[in-house]
Amino acid sequence: MPGNRAACIAAIVMTLSLAACRPDAPQALGTLEWDRVSLPALAAEKIVRIDVREGQRVEAGAPLLQLELTRTQSQLAAAQAQAQQSRAALAELQAGPRSEAIAQARASLAAAQAQAADAQAYYARLQPLGRQQLVAAAEVDRARAAAGNTQAQVRGAQQALLELERGTRGERIAQGESALAAAQAQADAQAVTLDKLNLVAPRAGRIESLPYKLGDQAPVGAPLAILLVGDAPHARIYVPEPLRAGVQVGDAVRVHVDGRAQAYPGRVRMIRSEPSFTPYYALTGKDAARLSYLAEVELGEEAAQLPAGLPVRAEFGKAARDG
Repeated sequence: MPGNRAACIAAIVMTLSLAACRPDAPQALGTLEWDRVSLPALAAEKIVRIDVREGQRVEAGAPLLQLELTRTQSQLAAAQAQAQQSRAALAELQAGPRSEAIAQARASLAAAQAQAADAQAYYARLQPLGRQQLVAAAEVDRARAAAGNTQAQVRGAQQALLELERGTRGERIAQGESALAAAQAQADAQAVTLDKLNLVAPRAGRIESLPYKLGDQAPVGAPLAILLVGDAPHARIYVPEPLRAGVQVGDAVRVHVDGRAQAYPGRVRMIRSEPSFTPYYALTGKDAARLSYLAEVELGEEAAQLPAGLPVRAEFGKAARDG
């Protein structure tokens, strides 16, 4: 009996020793993160109102803050006036010449024709007198030139009337349409800029940061508000090179969060093909194990209350699938 008991104890000790020597599940370390949305400043204007505070939960479309509107409103009014001017000019081109202008051109043509007839008659009277040398040859030449000049004026008046009667050329109307479209696009762009000076939440989320305070004037492109969005956070981990070949998008992962006893199930949603750190020495042999690849693990709703920045440990392989 004592021998059997000793054998049993030895078997138990051996089993525990083998369990202790069994390698742990493949792991990667990282931090807990939320998807971030940054709202940049479209104009270098002063902040005149802030409607939220850091850490506040907001719904999509909720007002966040407002920039000063005066200058952008003036620019919008100028652009709208330019668009209205282009619209009126196009309408004038499309309507064509007024009837009064056509009547005036006809009257000018009639006057030119009368002058031409008078000049031609005077020249006709001087011609025989010139041949008889009763008038100077220079006088006959002036009469001939005057008759030719009045005929040219008649032809010019005829073409001016014809231009008015045919209306505006299609090319000028096309130019007017293009000018109107450009002016209207400029006005629309200014209207969009004015609207975006009132910042609203593009998605439901939590205000993580308001880098500028009331009265500050942020430069163009600077983030005015940063939101944490999404239904749950994700784990941003760094996969060691020895594990990279076995990790694929869609693989099951168990994520352990520092300070929490439970493990959270997740799936790999992204993994980079390039290492996040490349040593300056050779990438072969043991040195290659120093490489790491950035990956993101999507977590479920059970992790929705976890804050960003907590250290995490992700387990791969059979332990993650069984969990």
